[in-house]
Amino acid sequence: MAPLDQILGRRTGAVLLALAVAFPLGADWLGQGFYVDLAARIMIFALAASSLNLVMGFGGMVCFGHAAFLGIGAYTVAILMDAGVDAAWIAWPAATAVAALAAWLIGVISLRTRGVYFIMITLAFAQMLYYVFVSLNAYGGDDGMPLAARSALPFGLDASSDLTFYYVVLAILALAIWLMQRLVNARFGRALQAIRENETRMEAIGYPVFRIKLAAFVIAGGAAGLAGALVANQAGMVSPGLMYWTQSGSLMIMVILGGVGYLYGGVVGAALLLAAEEYLSGLTLYWQLPLGILLLAAVLYARNGALSLAARWRHG
Repeated sequence: MAPLDQILGRRTGAVLLALAVAFPLGADWLGQGFYVDLAARIMIFALAASSLNLVMGFGGMVCFGHAAFLGIGAYTVAILMDAGVDAAWIAWPAATAVAALAAWLIGVISLRTRGVYFIMITLAFAQMLYYVFVSLNAYGGDDGMPLAARSALPFGLDASSDLTFYYVVLAILALAIWLMQRLVNARFGRALQAIRENETRMEAIGYPVFRIKLAAFVIAGGAAGLAGALVANQAGMVSPGLMYWTQSGSLMIMVILGGVGYLYGGVVGAALLLAAEEYLSGLTLYWQLPLGILLLAAVLYARNGALSLAARWRHG
């Protein structure tokens, strides 16, 4: 794949979408309905990881506090539901907007730094938000906050049905990935990738570097907030742990596993990591050890993720 070529063929995309649509039917036929819920979780975190990949892979901004936006989106849904607002068409866009606003406020400050300083300041903001929500006893504090029910879906759809929720998440992920593909292949996306390669030169020739990076940061934050809204609905509760630095680390691992700078790297990475966690945790109580070995092997032998291996094999 060329550095600026981020297009999935229509035929390939149609096949993958058809497989995703058929997956719950196959799982139910095999008596493995549990995997429908796991697949929905994978797609939710694929959205969150893809949003991180936008800033990290395409913009070169290594954000170690991206989970803050995931948590903000989740808490927005929970707080609105506590106030009596349970409509998904209100709560989910609100979660996206609040997370995007938080990303704008954090980005305005953080993007004035570079390198390790940017990593540390985004981590600091995420940890600040984590401790803020830990101290909010009105919203559960460290114990978190349960949701009375899932957000009410429009058109009479039954949100309590795992099958319905799966298809709603699939539709959101497919739309988000399509929009992200359009974005990174547009002039904005190409300018963002050029900034990643040589920020000084882009600034010298007149591109508004700070504004482009901030716009990408805000878009990524909003997408992560939407993923947080979906996490809250699937889990039935929210907790400050969604904002903790380990969650940001998990999102970063997903991007690295799938492929940094590959549009579908977040999707592939989320599938690989969560599927490996599920499988290994069923084999042993000490599943973190074999998972760590697998991650180490991936870093050593697929230095830019699984998609880089696929591209290498495709080109011989």
